[in-house]
Parts: sequence; structure tokens; C-alpha cells
Amino acid sequence: MSKSVWIVVCLAMATGACAREEEVPMKKICMESTLAGSWYDANPARLRSELDGYLQGAKVDADPSIFAVVVPHAGYAYSGPCAAVGIKAIAARKDLDRVVVIGFSHHVRLPNRASLPSGETHYRSPLGETPLDVAAIAALLKNPLFTDRPETRQGENSVELELPLLQAALEGRDWKLVPVTLGQLDDDARGQVADALGALLDGKTAFVVSSDFTHYGPNFGYVPFRTNVEANLRKLDGGAVEKILAGDADGFAAYCDETGATICGQDSIGVLLRMLPAKFTAREIAHDASGRSTGDWKNSVSYETLAFYGEGRPAKKEKAKAEKQELTAADKKVLLALARNAIRQALDGQSPSDPEDLGVEPTAAMKRKMGGFVTLTIDGDLRGCIGEIFPRRALADVVLDHALDAAFNDPRFPPLTAREFSKIRVEISALTPPVPVASYNDIEIGRHGMVLELGGRSAVFLPQVAPEQGWDLATTLTHLSYKAGLPGNAWKDPRARFTVFEAVVFHED
Repeated sequence: MSKSVWIVVCLAMATGACAREEEVPMKKICMESTLAGSWYDANPARLRSELDGYLQGAKVDADPSIFAVVVPHAGYAYSGPCAAVGIKAIAARKDLDRVVVIGFSHHVRLPNRASLPSGETHYRSPLGETPLDVAAIAALLKNPLFTDRPETRQGENSVELELPLLQAALEGRDWKLVPVTLGQLDDDARGQVADALGALLDGKTAFVVSSDFTHYGPNFGYVPFRTNVEANLRKLDGGAVEKILAGDADGFAAYCDETGATICGQDSIGVLLRMLPAKFTAREIAHDASGRSTGDWKNSVSYETLAFYGEGRPAKKEKAKAEKQELTAADKKVLLALARNAIRQALDGQSPSDPEDLGVEPTAAMKRKMGGFVTLTIDGDLRGCIGEIFPRRALADVVLDHALDAAFNDPRFPPLTAREFSKIRVEISALTPPVPVASYNDIEIGRHGMVLELGGRSAVFLPQVAPEQGWDLATTLTHLSYKAGLPGNAWKDPRARFTVFEAVVFHED
């Protein structure tokens, strides 16, 4: 069992007052092309001629119900004709007013996050400028899964190779762009990013999902066969395509794991498959490989263009049965005992790493992926409190790890001693998934836990903190600002982002 990479310490003190949020007008700032002159021609006339040639050569059956395509992102000389088929198909949407491009970072580590440009208003290439949908981007950036990491846009072809093609295909049209660069996502993060981006599926938005397919050959460290390479690659890619066209996110992930298929945009495609509408159809509309153009099948990259058609609105998701399984009184008693026994064993020189080490077989509710905090007090005074916000692993594992963290790793206190052990009171807060809110005015004291993010700093309070201290909203947010290492009035900054969650809180008698 691995420990979460983000542990959060709770509670701090300070004072302050409140003010109204103000909108700050944005001046025009361009997100500049970083690939012109290297990946594609920097000369506007030559670039336009090249891309127009690909688009004119693309054979597409126009279907105005198209809402998403998967397209490649290699250099235009290799994948341009294949990608142009998908971009031309998207251009058939006459009511199109927004395009969301989902790429990923080849080079920058960004675990379980996605990057968006927060300060720019337009994208600029040799073909001109395209406005960004700054309102949609600002709304997404209120979600803690999204951030602005400018280095993910430097020399990154997975998003940028799609943009001049879109500009050429949609020339003269009034549309806005949302460029998304995914980090390295686990299954939960794919689902959460899909939920956030799926909210943009409004019937007038198209998604361009960037991925090359199998990278074959010694240059890529992937040689599953050495004969009949072209045919075997077509078969290998076809297995993945079959899962994708069926909307089978789990099946696609399993296929990639089983075959080792080196499809670089697995996260991009995985996000798309988790936001598909209830009714859709999909089909392959183009296929190619670099081996065909170079004649070199020793090393070859495959390209697919897949199109999705339907109403273009996200499916209404029903809660999974596991999510309906609430913690029972018996579950809570077991979790409290688990926390206490973990601390006891650690004081005795042992290191429990799993609930089973302590004789606990978690119930289905205890196996639910949830965030959680463990709080220790002595005679009502805080003695340690550490936890994690996001639902990434089983609640039982969260409780075990953070019981130990609260006892021995809270930086505000020395490690708990054996003499103190009998005096501690254990409290557990099992958290609902965090959701962004538009402003601090949406936070309800006593109901919501809250996260403040501003300028790369963040802090969290559990729902019970403000009522226990007798604070109103303004006082709570002032304390939260200080806890984040910010001025007491930082919560009034229009750039501040807020996320809320709720908690099931239970403690020892």
C-alpha cells in the first residue's frame, strides 16, 4: 500500500474581514506557437498551402451530429493527411462555436492534474489569432484538478499540432478554443477530468482528442513481432480501436495493459471515453502509419482518426452501488479501533502497513475511495491532524496511514509518546469528493470543508473547524488565508479558487 503524495495538515489561527469580489478586465495576451519553424512551416503562405492541401484531399462524409474526433499529432508530413480527415469532419458542424483540444504532456511531470492557460486570451500561430474561451477556462481552473503549468505548452506537439489545422479548416468562422494539456492520470483522475470537461458538451462544442497510436520498433522499445509488421500493426491497433468505438474505457485500458500497446494518448482517449453521451455512434474514418510514407517498417508510428456522433451532451451518470453504501455504526467503530491500534503498534516498534496487519477485513463501505482526516486531541486540545482531500484509495487505508501521520508526523507537534497514548481521543472525518465553487459566497459554515488556492499556495479546513472556533465565514477565510502563508485578506483576491467538500465525522466516546 503506497501512501498518498499529498498530505494536508489542518487548523490555524488569525483574524480579518470581508470584501466583495471584483472582476478584473483582461488585456489581450497571446499564447504563442512554440513549434512554428520546427514542427511546421513558420511562413504563413506555405503553411496555409500545405494544410489546405491536406484538407482538400480529405474524404469526409459530412455529418452535423459529430461532436468529437481522435486525431494524431505527429509532424504534418507524416500524420497531416490522417488528422485533416478528422478536423474537416469537425468543420461540418455549422453551429460550432467552441473546440476543446485534449492533449497531454510528453515531457513534463504533472501527476493527476491538467494544465490550462490562465493568463492568455488568444492563441497565435503563423495563420493568425484564435480567441480562447477565457470564461470556460476560468471555470475549469476553479477545480483543483486543473492548474496552469506554462512549461507544458513549450514544445508540446500533442495540442499544438491540432491548432493550425483547426484554424485552416474553420477560417472565417466565429469560434473559441480551450486547449487542455493532461498530466499523467490514474483511473480516478481520468473520471474526474472527464466530469469537468464533459460539462462543456453543450451541443455547440466539439472535442479534438490528440493521440498517436502504436509506436513500433527498437527506437521505441516495442517490438512485439518481427514479421508481417504492417499487417500485425493494423491488427494491434484495430484491437484498441474496437474498444474505443464501443466506448469501453475499462476495456481500452485493459487492452493497452495486456498488449503493451504504445498508444501515447491513452489518458486523452480515456478522458473522452468517460464523457460520452448516453447515445452515440462512432467509426474509424482514417488510418495511416509513418512506415507507409517512409518505407521503413523497422520503426513506425500508427495514426488513427476516429469520429463520434450523437447529441453531443454528456450522459447522466447514476451513482455506483458502492457509493450508496454508507458507513454503518459498526464500520465507524472498526475504523476508530483501526486508527488507535495502528498508533499502539507503532509505539511498540511495529509498522502496520495494511488493515489486515491489524486483523481488520474492510467492509465494502470501508473500501470506498474517499478522502479522510484523522484528528487526535488531548483534553479537547489539538494533538495532531493530517489527511488527504481527494478520493484516490480505500478509506481504511487512508485512516491507517493518517492515524500514524497525526501521531508522529504532524510538524506542529513532537511525536506522540507512550505516556500520552491513553489520553488521546481519535476522531475521523470521511470526506465527500471535493467540488469547485464559483466564489467564497457559496461556502456554508458548518456544512462545508474548504480549500483555498492562490499563487501556488493552498490550505484546507475541515467542516467542523469553524463551528468549533465560533467563526463566521469572513473570520474562517481569514484564518484559512494565514494558514496558506498568505495575507489575511487573500481570500478576497479575484484569482483565489475555492473547493468545498462535506464530511462524515465520528469519534471515540
